[in-house]
Amino acid sequence: MCLTGVDYFSTLGYQPGIAALAAGALSPFATLVLVIVTLFGALPMYRRVAEESPHGDGSISMLERLLSFWQEKFLVLILIGFALTGFIITITLSAADATAHIVENPLVPHWMDQPVAVTLILIGLLGGIFLKGFKEAIGIAILLVGLYLVLSGVVIVNGFMEIARHPEVWQNWKQAVFSSHSWLSIFGTSFLLFPNLALGLSGFETGVLVMPQIQGRSSDTSEKPVGRIQNGKKLLTTAALIMSVLLLCSSLVTTLLIPAAAFKTGGEANGRALAYLAHEHLGPIFATAYDISTILILWFAGASAMAGLLNIVPRYLPKYGMAPEWTLASRPLVLIFTLIAFVVTIIFKADVNAQAAAYATGVLALMGSAAVATTLSAKHKSQRLLMGFFAAVTVIFAYTIAVNLYQDLGGLKIAGFFILLITFTSLISRVFRATELRVSEVTLDEDARRFVREEARHNHGRIRIIANRKNAGDEREYRLKEAQVRDDTHIPEDDVVLFLEISIDDASDFAHRLDLYGVQVGPHRILRGTSSSIPNALAAALLHIRDETGRIPHIYFGWTEGNPVLYLLRFMLFGEGDIAPVTREILRKAEPDPRHRPYVHVGG
Repeated sequence: MCLTGVDYFSTLGYQPGIAALAAGALSPFATLVLVIVTLFGALPMYRRVAEESPHGDGSISMLERLLSFWQEKFLVLILIGFALTGFIITITLSAADATAHIVENPLVPHWMDQPVAVTLILIGLLGGIFLKGFKEAIGIAILLVGLYLVLSGVVIVNGFMEIARHPEVWQNWKQAVFSSHSWLSIFGTSFLLFPNLALGLSGFETGVLVMPQIQGRSSDTSEKPVGRIQNGKKLLTTAALIMSVLLLCSSLVTTLLIPAAAFKTGGEANGRALAYLAHEHLGPIFATAYDISTILILWFAGASAMAGLLNIVPRYLPKYGMAPEWTLASRPLVLIFTLIAFVVTIIFKADVNAQAAAYATGVLALMGSAAVATTLSAKHKSQRLLMGFFAAVTVIFAYTIAVNLYQDLGGLKIAGFFILLITFTSLISRVFRATELRVSEVTLDEDARRFVREEARHNHGRIRIIANRKNAGDEREYRLKEAQVRDDTHIPEDDVVLFLEISIDDASDFAHRLDLYGVQVGPHRILRGTSSSIPNALAAALLHIRDETGRIPHIYFGWTEGNPVLYLLRFMLFGEGDIAPVTREILRKAEPDPRHRPYVHVGG
C-alpha cells in the first residue's frame, strides 16, 4: 500500500491547491464529487480489474484478451504510450513539486533556487535507488508514507482547531458559497469542475500493477491466486478510504484558512497548501519537518511510477517481439526511463503546472481503458446490472477525458509522441528479431514421435520431410505433392517421406509453443501444427527432430514466385511469405555449425 501510496497520497502536496484554483470557495464540494467518483466509481472498477488481472497486468491485459491478431497489439502499444506518459510525468511532476517545496522553504539558501537542476538531481537519486534494488524502494516507501500521513494528519487536525478558534472563517465561507449558489448549482458546478481535480485518482492503476508484490495464501495457484486477489482488493479499498478522508479534510481547512490570492501562480500556497498552513500555524521547526516529509514523498512518488513502468514494458513488448530481450532486465530500463525523465524535465523547465495536463491525460486514458474493459467483461459474462454500472462509469471518464483535452491538448501531444516512438521502435525491433528461433518449446504426440522414429530407421538414416500447405488434405493432394517434389529434387523412389504442415493461428504473436501431432492419410504420414509464423515453426520442428533422433533432417520446398518485398511484408504481418529462404536463415542463426544444421532443398 505504501508503494502505491507514494504516488496516491503524495497528491495531497498539490491537490488542495489545484482544487482551490479550479473551484474557489466550492473547492470542498468539488472534492466531495471527486471522493464520490473514487469510492463509487473508480474503486469498484479497479476491484474488478484486480480480480481479473491478479498478476500485475492491469487493465491493459483485460482489453488485450478481448481482441486478437494485430488489433490487440496496436491497442496495447497505444495504451502503453499513455501509460508511459502518465508514469514518466508522475516522476517529473512530483520531483518538480518537491523542488518547489525545497526552494520555498525560508531556511533553504538562495543559491539552491535552481528548479531544473534540483529536479534533475532528485530524479537521478530515484533512478539510483532502483538500480540498487526493488526491495530497498519498498522499504523507503513504508517509512516515507507513514511519516507523511502522520504529519499531514497533524496539520489537518490543527486546521480544524484553528477553524474552531475562529468561527468567523466558517461563517464567511458559508456566506460566500450560499449567497450566490443553490444546492443544485453547487453540485452541478462541482461536477463540471471534476476533470480539473482528476489527478487525485492517480493511484489506482499503480495499485493493480504492484499486485505481484502482494502476499496471498499458501493454497493460491498461478491460475487462481484467490488470497492475492482478496488482499489486492483490501489494498485498493484501504488506500481509497484513507485518501478520501484526507482529501475532504485538507480541502476544507485549506479553503477556509488560506486567502484566495495565495493559491494563484506565484502565491505562497500555490502547489503547497498544507505546507503553507504548517508554516502559518505550527512554527518553523514542525513546518520544516513537514516540508521535508512532503519533499521526500513527492520525490519518491516516482517510485510507484517507475515500478509500473518496469512491470508493463517487459510484460508486453518482448513477448510481442517488439523490444530486445535485454528489456526483460530492469536495470537497463531504469537508465532509459531516467534519461527520458531528464529530457522531459528540461523541456518543461521543471514547471508543475505545465506538466499537469500531460499527467492527467495519461492517468485518465488508463482509467478510461479500465472502465471500457470492465464494461466489456461484465457484458461477456452476461452481468447486465454490472455492465450498466460500469458503462455509466465509462461515460464519466469519457467526459473527463474530453474536457481535459478541450482545455489543453498538450497532454495528447506528449502521449502521441510516446505512442509514435513506441510503435516505430517496436516495429523496427520486430523486423530485426524476425529471424530469431522464437518457438519456446516443441512437443510431438505419440503418432508424430512414432512417424519420426520409424523414418529415422529407413532411408539410410536420412529423414526426408516435405513442407506442404494444406488444402483439401486428401490422399490425392499428398500423392501429387510427393510426385512433384521427388521429380524436382530427385528424392530416391524407395525413400520414405514425411509431410510437415504448419497453419497460421495469430500471426501477431511472437514467442509461442509448437505442438505437432501425427496424422495418416492413406499411405501418407503428416506432422501438423499451428503457429504464428510458418518459417520459425518449421525451423524449430527440424531442430527438435534432429535432437530427438540424432539424425539431421532434410526439408524440401518448391520455389515461390513473386515480388520479394511483398513476400517480406507478408512474412512480417502474416507469418508467411518466401518460406524456404527465411527458414534457412533462421536455421543458420540458430545453428552456427553447418555440420549440425538441417538441410534445406528447393526444387522447381
